[in-house]
Amino acid sequence: MTDAFFHEQLHRTPALMGKLRDFPVTICGAGALGANLTENLARSGFSKLRVIDKDRIEERNLSTQPYYRSDVGAYKAKILTNSLYRALGIAVDGRSQELTPINVKQLLNGSALVIDCFDNSIARQIVTDYCATHIPCLHVGLASDYAEIIWNQSYRVPTSANDDVCDYPLARNLVLLTVAVACEVITSFVSSEQQKSFTVTLTDFAIKAFDL
Repeated sequence: MTDAFFHEQLHRTPALMGKLRDFPVTICGAGALGANLTENLARSGFSKLRVIDKDRIEERNLSTQPYYRSDVGAYKAKILTNSLYRALGIAVDGRSQELTPINVKQLLNGSALVIDCFDNSIARQIVTDYCATHIPCLHVGLASDYAEIIWNQSYRVPTSANDDVCDYPLARNLVLLTVAVACEVITSFVSSEQQKSFTVTLTDFAIKAFDL
């Protein structure tokens, strides 16, 4: 483990950092949740990361996503891959593709954990269905001042009625709080195989265990 993770290693122990480094994770979506989560995982010591997103960066993404004005128009997965390699020397496997029922097996192949951060119900359903019988999957989503971090067996795909997700109110603080909780859930899973689900509400700073 390099000095880039010096503080994290003091907190986590070298043994756990070794597990994080070698644990293959695929993040579905490189938007507000997916991009920040990928960056946070990389800066926490994960080095086998794959990110899947077909979208290009828009100016309205800049307040909640770790991109720059000069990146507008470029593919999110490509820019995220480049920036994390420059920052940490980690070669993220960026896939600028749309995930479909036809290619889901190929795109998620080799993952020990899938993180669903997609922003539409169609893509979330594809991930949910495939992972139900193949790979552990954690779903991370938000709306208004509420967010949830829920494992696949307890997850329900939201209705497609409001799938124009680019136009809803979004607080950066909720994004970052949700990402922090999700990353800790992921680290706990790698460490102990525990699958903990949570809800987050911003107005009262409440992080609560999720129970069906």
